[in-house]
Amino acid sequence: MKFVVKILAFCALNFFCFSGFAGDYGKINIADLVLIYQGGVHRPMEWTKEEFLPYVVHENQQGEVNWLFDGFLFLEFKDGKGRNYAPGYEKQNARKPEWEWLLDRRFEKDKAFSALNQCIEEQIQKIGKPGFKHKLVSGIPSPILDQDDWGELDGQKLDFHNQEDRLTAEKWYIDRFLERYNQENYEHLQLDGFYWVDEDVRGCADILIPLGDYIRSKGFKFYWIPYWTAAGRDEWKKYKFDFAWIQPNHFFHADVSDERLEEACAFARAQKMGVEMEFDGRAMADHESGFRTRLTAYIDAYEKKRVFEQSSVAYYEGGNCIYKFYKSENPKDKEIMDRLAKLIIDRKNKRFIKK
Repeated sequence: MKFVVKILAFCALNFFCFSGFAGDYGKINIADLVLIYQGGVHRPMEWTKEEFLPYVVHENQQGEVNWLFDGFLFLEFKDGKGRNYAPGYEKQNARKPEWEWLLDRRFEKDKAFSALNQCIEEQIQKIGKPGFKHKLVSGIPSPILDQDDWGELDGQKLDFHNQEDRLTAEKWYIDRFLERYNQENYEHLQLDGFYWVDEDVRGCADILIPLGDYIRSKGFKFYWIPYWTAAGRDEWKKYKFDFAWIQPNHFFHADVSDERLEEACAFARAQKMGVEMEFDGRAMADHESGFRTRLTAYIDAYEKKRVFEQSSVAYYEGGNCIYKFYKSENPKDKEIMDRLAKLIIDRKNKRFIKK
């Protein structure tokens, strides 16, 4: 009898561990969200349909082609001409004309959203429809605290010393975005939500809750990806974000040990967050930094800690590294991208629930 009780207890323990009681990561209806840095003229990619190809599908070294990322986050911190959309990137803040310019960049013909939709259409013709809808998330400019030169709405000058004026500007941008998005009727994209480009809550905490409520009133979600030591990273639910991913900030600094990745996984579990995978062009096999091993460390850690089984993952890839892997003739670059892509592809086939 004692033996039977022990067996039942063991089974119950394992059931709880696999069903969430052991502290699973956070999940949403986006499995793999790739960050697309688009807008600023300083960016290396214009994001044409050809440039989107290795983000939409992956062809491995055996010639097998599969759908890759199901989520695309378009974001921008600065225009590349001296104005920033979040504090701390340039000396001057973006004004209403720069906000409008960013909107134009998002909806430019044959680039950005348009090009992504075209790329998906072409791949559907080749390999058939995916088993999921491609989700779109758009970053929104930050109304930077104390800015007083943003401009006017309805003949009224806005002053970002005031909470209400900052919210007014944000609501205006979201409304303009939705108006233009609905006009385009992108057949293969599903707008899922908006992203807060400030990576901590300093200077913006007072507007996050009403802003998120406004976004949800329109039928969309409000997302965030704080950096490792960001103010508010453990209070994302308090600020009513619908979901957040944590940045381990491991890849970029050789003096940060691989233990950071396990710490980030533990933090994400505790906070019911997703995790971010981070790499850039230094992960290329021929790069003098030797940082390829740092990307490998992410993959190893996320396999070990069951991230690919349980968590939504956001992917920072430096703005064009996946495209570089795609263009590379080095077998080591093909090898590491094949490994990462297989994990992404397999988890959609086995675990991803369509919504």
